[in-house]
Amino acid sequence: QVQLVESGGGLVQAGDSLTLSCSASGGPISTSTMGWFRQTPGKEREFVAGIIWNGGNINYADAVKGRFTIGRDNSKNMVFLQMNSLKPEDTAVYYCALRRRLAVRIPILVNEYEGWGQGTQVTVSS
Repeated sequence: QVQLVESGGGLVQAGDSLTLSCSASGGPISTSTMGWFRQTPGKEREFVAGIIWNGGNINYADAVKGRFTIGRDNSKNMVFLQMNSLKPEDTAVYYCALRRRLAVRIPILVNEYEGWGQGTQVTVSS
């Protein structure tokens, strides 16, 4: 079973940048759709960005379009989320997600993904 581990979170100021990494072990992710979600206390986990196996299709939540960039390196079994122009409302725990089943579009619902990391905290101060 593939295990996902996120890293790169931290405390930054508004306008700063951060890059999150998701490292997979226990199996290849090269044929999987990968996603990033985030969650704040008392709220449901929400979709941030997703990328299909070859990077040919990418989708972003409206709240992060133009500021966040998702990428992947299948040779390293890793997925990344470059976050620019961070805002206080981006504060959340960010999770990496994996979907092995073939998808015709980028899945945006939590239950469409089969594997999850433990999350990494991102805090943006104003």
